[in-house]
Amino acid sequence: MTLRVRALQLASILAALGAWEGAARAGWVDPLFVPAPTAVAIAFARIGGAALAALADTLGKTAVAYVLSVVLGVAAGLVVGSVRLLREVLNPFVIALYGIPKILVLPWIVLVLGFGAAPAIFYGTIHGLFPILVLVMGAVRDVDRTLVTVARSYGATTWQLYWKVLLPAIVPSVLAGMRLGLVFCLLGVLVVEMFAGVRGMGYVMSAFANGFQAPELFAATALVSAASIAIVLALDHLNEKLSHWRG
Repeated sequence: MTLRVRALQLASILAALGAWEGAARAGWVDPLFVPAPTAVAIAFARIGGAALAALADTLGKTAVAYVLSVVLGVAAGLVVGSVRLLREVLNPFVIALYGIPKILVLPWIVLVLGFGAAPAIFYGTIHGLFPILVLVMGAVRDVDRTLVTVARSYGATTWQLYWKVLLPAIVPSVLAGMRLGLVFCLLGVLVVEMFAGVRGMGYVMSAFANGFQAPELFAATALVSAASIAIVLALDHLNEKLSHWRG
């Protein structure tokens, strides 16, 4: 069944590419804005080396921002979600900060941190932090209190309570937050690269767009999308590996 599903998925992708190629060759779309897949492939062959180097730079900054957002989001979510007073006091502020468009603070970040890797990492971190924090806080709040009561009755320390009870119980929410956080961190880094002139894939894509180099832009976009999808699939695989722990 898995092989059949994979074959159907591959056939769907090939059919979509074939329809796209046919529409481009028939002149149904403007090649200045929507080039044919073959033109995109040729463009990728031209820019492949430079694009991969820029992607590596972007992914490096995204990795740092992602680690920071996961560590801070999970730690803060565990503490705030498990302490009722902290949760009641801080939850409105967390929700408000989560709802504020982060693009509003980008000029201030660039003004303070300058042009370089620092603003991209910082902006990517705050982009990925809040989805993780909100999900973890909610998951900790909803943990069955009976589990906590039983653990305490058996003499569990605070550390054991967090490590042996709360964290395994919220693994699905943590992993869901990690998937969201990854996408948001990458988005944040790309935004800074595009609009603040910071080197990386966002800067490359912005240059292609400003130069009306549609095939190169499509090739760069496909490269970033493929990398993002591969990382998310790796996190899904991690989710399956950890399923026995939360059981």
